[in-house]
Amino acid sequence: MADRDIQQNVIAELEFEPSIDATNIGVTVEAGIATLFGHVGSCAQKFAAEKAARRVAGVRAIASEIEVRFPELKKHSDDQIAARALDIIAWDTRLPEGAVRVKVDSGWVTLSGAVPWQFQRVAAEEAVRRLGGVVGVVNLVSVLPQPEKTAIAERIVAAFKRNADIAAEGVRVTVSGTRVSLQGKVGSNGERDAAEAAAWCVSGVEDVDNRLLIP
Repeated sequence: MADRDIQQNVIAELEFEPSIDATNIGVTVEAGIATLFGHVGSCAQKFAAEKAARRVAGVRAIASEIEVRFPELKKHSDDQIAARALDIIAWDTRLPEGAVRVKVDSGWVTLSGAVPWQFQRVAAEEAVRRLGGVVGVVNLVSVLPQPEKTAIAERIVAAFKRNADIAAEGVRVTVSGTRVSLQGKVGSNGERDAAEAAAWCVSGVEDVDNRLLIP
């Protein structure tokens, strides 16, 4: 697919997504790499724009240069953001009590600590990203190693075979300790993301290096 066609499809997808005000977002595409630029009114909109662009056919990678700009009346102090972030993390029943720490600097939220599962790490980031005043999130929360570390590769491959969205024969899985590497070729960004998500769901995985290529 030509870059010009991909660009138009990304623009259309941004305008179609109801959670995004795409008025001030621009798009360029070169060799299948989509660059998003401009500004939006929240961190959640920035993330939604990146996600929308990623699901467009032909997009091989995303370079996001979108800024988050708040109207003067909607600005929040760092201590207000930190207090609200701690509250929303405490209210989330998926997260172990006291496992996630919060630091805020000029609207940037840094999360640290350790949780047993990758979905909890993701949940903490998703929770604070929606807060007003948040410019961006740096997720340094680590995943605690599980006692059972054998046969990780076999369990990942089995998960691929169960998933209709993944062509398992096109993916090679290698494991070094608790670090998983995915290599090979897949047909779309959706398949690439599905493979990574499946790998993260296996207990004992602390890091996934997704090197899957889209032809």
